[in-house]
Amino acid sequence: MRRYRRDRYEAFRDEISTDENYNLAYRKVKKIKGFYTHLKVYLIVNAIIIVSNLNRDYFSHSVYENGLLDWRTYSTAICWGVALGIHAFTVFGPDIFFSSEWEQKKIQKYMEREAQNNNKKWQ
Repeated sequence: MRRYRRDRYEAFRDEISTDENYNLAYRKVKKIKGFYTHLKVYLIVNAIIIVSNLNRDYFSHSVYENGLLDWRTYSTAICWGVALGIHAFTVFGPDIFFSSEWEQKKIQKYMEREAQNNNKKWQ
């Protein structure tokens, strides 16, 4: 089965690598996958940190003594959460303001303007 896949890949490698839309989609999927991996690690690590800090003084009866209201319990989650938010914006955010449709319209506009300027020079 591996040989078959390798042969099929080699047959279509040139088509895939030269297709611009495929390359753009592949990069976008890799960015989204990277973000979800980052989110998964964030949730697991911070859950472990918070649970371990809350259980460090399990037998203490005061909320202040067992770490529930301690800044150090949540500081990693808050700071890392800001970084995760920035990562989310870099993956999903730019399309909110400057979508690919907007980009194509601007490119078309500038190409038309440039074509008009070139036509004026020759007349």
